[in-house]
Order: sequence, then structure tokens, then C-alpha cells
Amino acid sequence: MTDTSSTPWHHLSAEDCLARSQSQRAGLDSTTAAGRLQQYGPNRLPQARPRSAWQRLLAQFNNLLIFVLLGSAVLVAVNGDWLDAVVILGVVLINGVIGFAQEGKAEQAMQSIRALLGNECRVLRDGQLQVLDAALLVPGDIVQLEAGDRVPADLRLLACRDLRIDEAMLTGESVPAGKQTGTLALDAALGDRSCMAWSGTLVTGGSGSGLVVATGSGTELGHISHLLHNVVSLQTPLLADMEKFARQLTLIIVLLSALAFVVGVLLRDYPPSEMLLAAVGIAVAAIPEGLPAVLTIVLALGVQRMARQRAIVRRLPAVESLGAVSVICSDKTGTLTRNEMTVQHVYTAAHDYRIEGVGYAPQGTLHCTDSGSGDEARQADADLLLLARTGLLAGNATLQPGEQGWQITGDPTEAALLTLAGKLGLVEAAEQAALPRTDHIPFDADLRLTASLHRTAQGGEICVFGAPEQILQRCSSQWHAGSEQALEPAHWQQRLQDGAAQGLRMLGVARRLRPDASALALEDLDGGFTFLGLVALLDPPRSEVIDAIAECRRAGIVVKMITGDHAATAAAIAGKLGLDGSRALTGQQIDALDDAALDRQLPHTSVFARTTPAHKLRLVERLQALGERVAMTGDGVNDAPALKRADIGIAMGIKGTEAAREAAQMVLADDNFATLGHAVATGRTIYDNLRKSILFILPVSCGQALVLLAAVALGIALPITPLQILWVNMITAVTLSLALAFEPAEPGLMSRPPRDPRLPLLSGYLLWRTLFVALLLTLVSLGLFLYGQQQGLALETCRTLAVNALVAGEIGYLFCVRRLHGRASFGVRDNPWAWGTVAILLPLQLLFSEWGPLQRLFACTDLSLLQWSWVVAAGVLTLLLIELEKRLLGARAG
Repeated sequence: MTDTSSTPWHHLSAEDCLARSQSQRAGLDSTTAAGRLQQYGPNRLPQARPRSAWQRLLAQFNNLLIFVLLGSAVLVAVNGDWLDAVVILGVVLINGVIGFAQEGKAEQAMQSIRALLGNECRVLRDGQLQVLDAALLVPGDIVQLEAGDRVPADLRLLACRDLRIDEAMLTGESVPAGKQTGTLALDAALGDRSCMAWSGTLVTGGSGSGLVVATGSGTELGHISHLLHNVVSLQTPLLADMEKFARQLTLIIVLLSALAFVVGVLLRDYPPSEMLLAAVGIAVAAIPEGLPAVLTIVLALGVQRMARQRAIVRRLPAVESLGAVSVICSDKTGTLTRNEMTVQHVYTAAHDYRIEGVGYAPQGTLHCTDSGSGDEARQADADLLLLARTGLLAGNATLQPGEQGWQITGDPTEAALLTLAGKLGLVEAAEQAALPRTDHIPFDADLRLTASLHRTAQGGEICVFGAPEQILQRCSSQWHAGSEQALEPAHWQQRLQDGAAQGLRMLGVARRLRPDASALALEDLDGGFTFLGLVALLDPPRSEVIDAIAECRRAGIVVKMITGDHAATAAAIAGKLGLDGSRALTGQQIDALDDAALDRQLPHTSVFARTTPAHKLRLVERLQALGERVAMTGDGVNDAPALKRADIGIAMGIKGTEAAREAAQMVLADDNFATLGHAVATGRTIYDNLRKSILFILPVSCGQALVLLAAVALGIALPITPLQILWVNMITAVTLSLALAFEPAEPGLMSRPPRDPRLPLLSGYLLWRTLFVALLLTLVSLGLFLYGQQQGLALETCRTLAVNALVAGEIGYLFCVRRLHGRASFGVRDNPWAWGTVAILLPLQLLFSEWGPLQRLFACTDLSLLQWSWVVAAGVLTLLLIELEKRLLGARAG
């Protein structure tokens, strides 16, 4: 006997499978089953230990910028500035709590996959049919399946009767797969293994029995769970950028403080202990304490903005990730397409028709596309009406209007025939009443057809539809212009070839008059039928997706389709969407390529068909290895590993599985790929606004530090006290920078290519801008301080002038930084918050300078009207000089 130990189960006959598993058709005995349960373990997926709430909370503080802030809090506390320390710690805590609340439990992805395993199943044990907990299944058990059952383990089917299983969660197929028991080719793809039933899939029709060949982690579902568990999630672009930025900022702050210490001790002869405290003060001034809070608020506002556009962000830093995406890998079924089978064409002997309308809504226009007649709208003729009525009568599906469109029960193909009939004006109830059904043969996987018998005035009529080759071989004539004529097989074979080239699913429709028939037997289907025509179906692309893909292309984003469907179908859909489907790669071809060869194919391939979860994961990883930032969209369990690995995973909210949603960072509430176009624009806007916020806060912090450093270098009194610095940081800088979070998209946003992830958060030009503005703020603040001293004003008055000059300069700079790519913006309608924050800040600054309690707290004094005019002039001068710099060097925000 041939050794079959390594042969795939689908390549073995049913008897060889029983022999290999040492089982019998009567099932295992209890003793053998108990021994195998010990050997293989329960039929459950392994459960990883979830992180505790404390671990998830502490993880929010694990980045360098937070460490710098915590270190600064310790230093200022040691320096005796407890108020500063408390405020800094408060900012850190708020930042962590917001991140903790947004992220939730990512570990639920594994739990949602486990929930797909059935709780109970019918098993043959000791020669009797028993109902057992699915966890007790072992390899070698015989399981019975009925419609509505969740397949409890991977099964090699032993018997089938009209068995159909919805495998969309694993294969991406739009319609339930018909099952049979014969052997298959050794290299048959997962979606083509019609003699197998996979754990977690749903039986939609018929019945059958199968031999358990894998349980728990050994199932295909278990392999996906293992992939998902071992996938390493990448940092979002923002977190990677912020980590790099935090390292650079830390280095700059340390160098500034060290420089101040060296200058003070060596050049100005300050005592080392005094200069140590001064250096700590400079560090505190340079650290932008409000930056984490501002960034968190900008991201949170972005989450709300995306939610209004039906894109739900599950992890806060991911909100801007789409702005960096260069490739979108999309599942086909339910994402690019509607996941609703639709009749696209009908071919009768007399005419060819194109049917408009998508989905199950029974509305659409009929067009005649005969050769030489163009494409003209017309009414259905008698031949087409007869075909549509026959398809309506033979099926079992129902179609009803619902809150979310037309809802079906039953097979999607049969529902598509109902929709066709509705578009032609046929009413199901009326047709069924006119021709009552007396018998029915549901879809038979061996015959590959569905048939029904109806009572007519002449006796009986058999209606049948199914695989064209099966229907044609049972026909001896064809219907043409109201009468029968000889069948023309060559004509119909050409139509079938044309449909296959377009990736269309073809059905043949026929009828037979049997006046003496009162019941329907299989032998009644052997011949004598009249062929009525062919129906071509397709899961149509969403109309709005075509525009969305074009918009992505304009934005420099490449869209690739990765699907479990057949290559011809995927290529046809790709062509309708504007993608190049001529170079489609299948899963078998991907397996035959090593990484280097696959990397050479990826830039030129837009369609990947007949893929498994491992293929999808590998494609995402190879694209990332080529330097791409990858977004992955999907709705099935088979998409979950790739969703988790992608730079941003995007799940479907309506038809998506819970496993897909939990593995993703973003959920599209409307299952609409077109929503991605809006999300990309929002992500880019958010990133721009983040840069604007950083570009605003950094010069303010650097300016304060430079004021103190200049005072040390000049050997004069500090122009601004540490408490006054805290006021500027937490009241003015944060207030004004928040206005930038509401800035709208800049012109030409979606004409830019995706940002290069290798470029720093702030380009060389923007770093120059930061230094230039910091120097300007230092000059106006220190200049007014020195001018006040020259005028003989008191130290408190000079410091009040310096603080207000700094704030006035910030207000002027706010309107400059509102546009990274153009001149200053003073508009109110596009962002009323800009003027709103100024309106809030001015009274606060007046209270700071004029109100007794705040004067005593911050060591300030009243200013005269003339002195206030100096402050206003400082702000205007700052604005004009920055705009002059932008004009001279070019408004380039690299």
C-alpha cells in the first residue's frame, strides 16, 4: 500500500483517509477517542495571556519624550519649584490616560477568532450519533453537518447531499462553495478544495458528513490564529517620528544646558552651584511641557473628524498614519465590491443584453448590445422574459426591502436571478401563483444544477438552471423568437469563453414541458430540455471606489488587490476599477518565488488572486521591506494577520468579522473603500497640523531658553523668571497652538506624494525656521527688557515688558505658521479658533500684567499705554520679519 502519511487529505480518496486516520465510517470508539484527546488536546485555539490593565497603562509612558518630561519634573522639584513639577507630572498623566482609554484591548482579536468554533456538534461514537462539546473532537471522528451548523474542525468530506458552505471568511469567495467527496489535484488551492470543510465556516445548505483531520491549532483557522499571534505590529509613522524627534530634542536641551554652565563658570566666573541651578532652569525652559498634551489633543480631534467621515480609529497614534501610506492593499469581496452577486449580461439566442443596476435592488435599465446595433436601451422581449421567469421559479431565495437596502435569504446566485426578474417587471408572488410549484430538487453538487416542477394548464413544466456545461448537455433545442430551433453548441461555447475572459460567473437556464409529470425525479433531468440562454453574474465593484482609486493615484498612492478569489474574476474587477489586472499573480505562483524574485514582481503587479492568509501576510511584509508604508483593508478572518502587520490595518465595520476589526487600527463604519480617500486627506491634514503645532511650540521654548542663555552670557539679571516661563508655556503657548489643530487642509494637499518616512518630522528648512523664530522672539523679548532697563524702569516692569513682548511675538507667529506652504493666513471662516484663542489669551495676559493677585504671584507690574504700544510693535515686527524670511527663502515646508 502506498504511504500516504504526507499526502494532503484532499488528494486522498475517502477510504484512504479513513485508513490513514485508523477510523471507520461508524466512528471511533470511546476508548480510542479518549486516548487521542490526551494525545492531541482539546479542540480549542491556544489562548495567550492578556496584558493586565496596569501593563497597558504603563506602556503609554514608554517613550523618550515622556522620560525627558519626568526627568525635568524631578529636576525642578529638586530645585524647589514644586508647582512646576506638579504641572509637568499632570501633563504626563493626562497624556497616558487618554492613550490608555483610546487603545482598548487589542488581545480581543484572538478571542474573537476562538468564538468562531462551534460549541456543540453531532458525532458518531461507538456506532451511535451523539451530541458532544466541540472541544472533545479528535482526529478520526465522524461529524454530521446540516444547514446552519458551524463546522467544528477541519473535515475531509465522506458524504454530501447538496452541501454548500460559506467560506468567505477564509477564501474571499462571494458565494457559498458547493461540496463533493472526490479527490482533487495535489496542488489545489485552499478555495478549490471542494472535498474539505474548514473549521469556523458556516453550512448554508444541504447536509453531509466528514472525517476530522485537524483540530484546534492544527486547523486552517488555527494556522491563522498562529500567524496573528506571531505578527509583530509596527510602530505608526507618528510614533517612529516622535521617538526620533525626542532623541534630537533631548540632545539639544542637554547641549544648551551644558553650554550655559560652561559659559557661566568659565567666562562669567559664576559659582558652579549657582550655574548648576541656572542650567537646570534653562533645561526647564527648553522642554516644551505642553507638547504631549497638544499632540494628544490634535490626534483626538482628528479621531473625531474621521469618525464623522465614518472612519473609526481604534488606536490614537494611527489617526495620522494614512497620511504616510504609499500602498493600499485591499481585499476584493465586500471592500472593493459590494459582496452582492448581480446579473451583468444575459445572452439569448436572439439577442445579447446588458443589465444596469448593482446589488439586489430590483431597479435597472435593459440595454441591447447585439453586434452592429450599438448599446441601446429597450424593453425586454418575450425570450428574455421567459428566461427570467424560469430562473425565478427554479430558485428558493427570497428578497425583501430592509433598513440597509434589499436583504436576501438563501443563495446569492438565486437572489441575483430574483433581482433580474424584478428589473424586468416580473413579480415573484404572481409568477409562483400562476405556476404553482409541485416538486423541487435543490442545488446538487454532483449535478451542479437546481430544478423545480410547476403545474401548468398543459400539465407540468420543469425549470432548471446551473453550470452551463451541465445544462447544455441536457438540451436538444434552443428557444429563439418564440419557437424552438436546433441547438447551436458552438454559439454558446463562444459566449462562455467571452464570459470566462471577463471573470464572469455563467449560468445556463432551460425548461422542459412534461404534461404527465406529477413529481420530479433525477431521471427527468437527463435530457429533452430547451435551452433559454446564459446569465452572466459578477460581484460588482462599488461605483464610488473607481473615483477613490483615481484619487489615491493622484495622491501618489498605489492600490493593490489581494483576494482569495479566482484570477480571472479578480482581473475583471481590477479592469473595471482602473487597476491593471494583466499581470495577476496567484498564490501558487507566489509560493514558487523567493523573496528577491517576488520583490521584483511587486512594483509591476496590482492583482494577487487565490491567496491564503499566509500569502497576504507575506505580501505586506515584502512591500514593507521595499520601503513602502502599507495600509491593508479587509473583512475576513483570513485578513487578520495582514491587518495586524500592516502599518495601518483597516477593517470593514458592517460585513467585517470581529477578528478583522480587533486586529485593525481603523474600522470603516460604512464598508466603503471610498471613505479611505477622505481618511487619507484627513490623515495628511492632521500630520500637517501636528507639524504646525510643533513648529509653533518649539521656537517658543527655544526662545525662552535663549533669553536665559543670553542673560548668562551677558552677565545680567534673568529677563524672565522660571514661574513666568511656566505661564508662557502652559497658558499662552498651549492655548495658541491648540488653534492649529483646527486648521483645514491646505490647497493641493492630495496632489502631493506620500511623505517619505525616512525624512525627519521637521526638515532642515523647518529647523532653520525654528531657530530663526526663536532668535526673533529672543531679540524682541530681550530687546524690550534691555530698553526698559536703559529707560531706568524697575526690574519687575522690565520683566513684564519681556514676557508680554514674547507673547505678542507668539501671536504674530501664530498667523504665519497657519500655512506651511504659503503666506500668513488671517482668515476667520476657515478656522475661527485662531482668532478665538487670541481673544481668550489677550484678557488673560491683561490679568497677568494688571491684576494684583497675579502680579504678586508672577512678580509683574502695570504697564503704561506707551509701553503696551511697544509690546504690540514687537508682535507686528515679528510677523513681518517671518513673512519676509518666507518670501526670500521660499515657503518650503520640506
